[in-house]
Amino acid sequence: MILTVCLNIAIDTTYTVPGLVPGSSHRVATVGARAGGKGVNVARVLTSLGQDVVLTGLAGGSTGAQVAADLAGLTGLAGLTAELVPIAGESRRTMAVVHGAEVTVFNEAGPLVTAEEWRAFLESYAGLVAAAGVVVLSGSVPPGIPASAYAELTGTAHTAGAAVIIDAEGELLHEALAQGPEIAKPNANEVATLLGRPARTTDDATEAAELLVKHGAKTAIVSQGAEGFVAVTPGKSYAVRPGRLVHGNPTGAGDALAAALADGLTKGQDWPELLRNAAAVAAAAVAAPLAGDFDARLAAELRNTIQVEEV
Repeated sequence: MILTVCLNIAIDTTYTVPGLVPGSSHRVATVGARAGGKGVNVARVLTSLGQDVVLTGLAGGSTGAQVAADLAGLTGLAGLTAELVPIAGESRRTMAVVHGAEVTVFNEAGPLVTAEEWRAFLESYAGLVAAAGVVVLSGSVPPGIPASAYAELTGTAHTAGAAVIIDAEGELLHEALAQGPEIAKPNANEVATLLGRPARTTDDATEAAELLVKHGAKTAIVSQGAEGFVAVTPGKSYAVRPGRLVHGNPTGAGDALAAALADGLTKGQDWPELLRNAAAVAAAAVAAPLAGDFDARLAAELRNTIQVEEV
């Protein structure tokens, strides 16, 4: 079983518009609204890959109830179980506005979580992680949750014998590195504070990945959007590049990448195969209208076009 953690769960709304002009009125061509947050998106992709998944997180208020109802009503995702811990605060909503090849995203901070609610989550998590082979920790945390949250969850997972993938930034990521996660997977923007400058080139991304490993990650992957990603694994480093550009909504591509990495870990794939498959799934996610989905047929087509080179 793979356990995905979404501490800042949300209702994600996606608007598609012909163009975005600040200060003007817009007609929305299509609307999508469903349970979201990075951990939810990861769980959706994993179930589509055939994995048994337990999703845990915090949910509160009418938005939290809507999230729970949406997850309970999912069809075609056999193998997904939601174990959400209730909180008093109102769970957040997010908005993604897709216009052409660009996406503008608005993220609420999330509800205030009390110390008692956090302790309740930790108790629930300890019970769930005992049955997990891989844990995916991804996304932001709401106010009230300490910066050491992912470090604590990583330590608990390792005690239970589970591997950990972390997709986060800032102090959440930096503190978790000391616990030696199996994979750290930030994107180029998220490693800017680590480098002290933006990661604009492949050399920058490789340097950032090497720093992540130096600080404790066993493997580090730094994604660069449409340009692919770099991976520093035990013994070898790779540059992974798409052979074909896919147009669409890139919002959930990083979540699809994290999911495919978890899928590859559970299957014991070697690094070149794992990275190639993960890149194909991430690219195919761009073609899907909503984050958390991917086109499996397109992923199969793209797989043989992915370039995996040792660097």
